[in-house]
Amino acid sequence: MTQGVLYIVPTPVGNLDDMTFRAIKVLKEADLILAEDTRTTSVLLQHFDIHGKLQSHHKFNEHQTAAMIKERILAGLNVALVSDAGTPGISDPGFFLARECAREGITVQTLPGATACIPAIVSSGLPCDHFCFEGFLPQKKGRRTLLENLSKENRTMIFYESPRRLVKTLEQMSAAFGPDRECSVAREISKVHEEHCRGTIAEVLEHFQQNEPKGEIVLVVAGAPAPERGEHRNKYRIGEGDGDETEGTEE
Repeated sequence: MTQGVLYIVPTPVGNLDDMTFRAIKVLKEADLILAEDTRTTSVLLQHFDIHGKLQSHHKFNEHQTAAMIKERILAGLNVALVSDAGTPGISDPGFFLARECAREGITVQTLPGATACIPAIVSSGLPCDHFCFEGFLPQKKGRRTLLENLSKENRTMIFYESPRRLVKTLEQMSAAFGPDRECSVAREISKVHEEHCRGTIAEVLEHFQQNEPKGEIVLVVAGAPAPERGEHRNKYRIGEGDGDETEGTEE
């Protein structure tokens, strides 16, 4: 018997037109669609006239349902995994099931598609040739320690953050990284009210102290200065001259 495939399917973070043709095809042909929130995914499926068997699969039940899902794939079913928005596994459920299926020798195919972190860093004006993705910071224990450790990170850093915690996070980053560190806050990527607020941490903090942040937030922060030369690794002249003439520190 030929076993099935686990498909990891990205879904739009905002505009539904960001859905790929291949993603629609996979969801239409899948024997089972696993959704972080079946209500959210039902809206997406209805929009694209997709009628598939939908099952809940989220961080609170993934350990209990993974074994059953593996057995169904091994029996020949093709299963598609989606999250509420973006690519499953990137600060969303998906890693555990993908790992367990890979360990079982099941084919895991991840489709290219929407994710919030890449548009945020590319639009930030900060270097995106080297970066690290930190996802959500710990809400309580270990938060300040992690920020202190990241204060020495030379690469551009990407964080996801809740709008209700954004101001507090910027305050803590100002203390850990310094108020003059460059950053960018991308809000509501690919949606009607998309916004990018760029400047120093102090400037961006002041903006959101005066304007309540709303929606989905991606925070991009410049890396630490290169201590051996006293230069900021992330100081580039964006859009000046050809690629060979762009100023930046060499590795």
